Amino acid sequence: MQAEKFIVREPLVNPQERALGYEIAWQGSRATDAGRDDADILFLAGFVAQQLNESDSGALLGDQVIFIEAKPALLAHESICALPPKGTILVLRGGDLLDDGAGDAIRSARQRGYGISVRDVDISLLDRAVLGCLTHIEIAVDSPDFPAQVQQFRALNSLSIRLVARRVDNWQAYDVCKKLDLLAFVGNLHLTPRPGQHARELNPAQSLILQLMDMVRQNADVKQLESVLKRDAALSYKLLRYINSAGFGLGCEIQSLKHAVTMLGYSPLYRWLALLLATATTTGYSPVLMHAAIVRGRFAELLGSTFLPRQEAENLFVAGMFSLLDKLLGVPMEDVLEKIQLSESVTQALLSREGIYGPFLALAEACELHSKAVEDMAASLCIDARQVNQAQLSALAWAQRITL
Repeated sequence: MQAEKFIVREPLVNPQERALGYEIAWQGSRATDAGRDDADILFLAGFVAQQLNESDSGALLGDQVIFIEAKPALLAHESICALPPKGTILVLRGGDLLDDGAGDAIRSARQRGYGISVRDVDISLLDRAVLGCLTHIEIAVDSPDFPAQVQQFRALNSLSIRLVARRVDNWQAYDVCKKLDLLAFVGNLHLTPRPGQHARELNPAQSLILQLMDMVRQNADVKQLESVLKRDAALSYKLLRYINSAGFGLGCEIQSLKHAVTMLGYSPLYRWLALLLATATTTGYSPVLMHAAIVRGRFAELLGSTFLPRQEAENLFVAGMFSLLDKLLGVPMEDVLEKIQLSESVTQALLSREGIYGPFLALAEACELHSKAVEDMAASLCIDARQVNQAQLSALAWAQRITL
């Protein structure tokens, strides 16, 4: 039963809309206590530890953190202890603090280097000894006592504990959190446009990148590509930085566009131009949205890599990235597709989630939400839950390596 569960991630963002990390949970656990069973908690912790541990650095998510639910009685279990202490925040609930031995278990976990967060708790009733071990306190932004909870927290005057807002599902609530300097779990809020945002024309840098993408599609000579790219030295620098940060295992640093084409070929170059296009915005769109586009692109690519030829899977990366391009650029998708010459299969996936790429893209999107459709969508592609979960965590780790 556990092997058939699917995970879902929810981004944690700061007041600058940058993704600091994610809560990793089981699908469907938001509205109920699903996933609070001891076996479910330990299975998820063990799986995440297996996927994200790295012997040299300790954790594949770099500076990002993961929040994962636990219970005091489980904090010393080997599945919990397998999680990398650096960047792991173990989440407890207020009722858990009443368990026998909870204080000692929490202190021990902190001594091992884990962060401790608590939710569903009255801050004013927290035991001082436990309070001293906490790194985060979570409160629901839609609760009636939200203002009082914030005031109580401020009264603690503790610089070592961060207050985290939950259930931030509209931009007005996020702006309140921003004003109060709170971190926030934003669900899928970052995927929805801010009120008052209007479509804009592509800027000169984006137009230049579109020209390069069209030239790559037509297999233009490398010298021609270089002559166009030289018009914007900053874009050339960013493109090479992206390619070198991706970890292709080439054993050498890519020094030029010609070097990149020689080592990687034309097809991968197209995907990096797609990434460059999305990051060339000057409209102030949020970093968390940019990160979501990268993760979605890589996730979709990994989902299809087992079934599709390499070049087809790389097209899935482009489809995943471009599925958020309208929001990133502030341009309607139909207008974007008028300016970019994409294959019919990619265009079909972007407009209707149909064709060869559409189902993979739709599954990647559904995994960002608490969606009951994930299991059926995966089954229709003959992909099991473990493959989906592995691909999702691998995409998170891969995106972390891209130097934006």
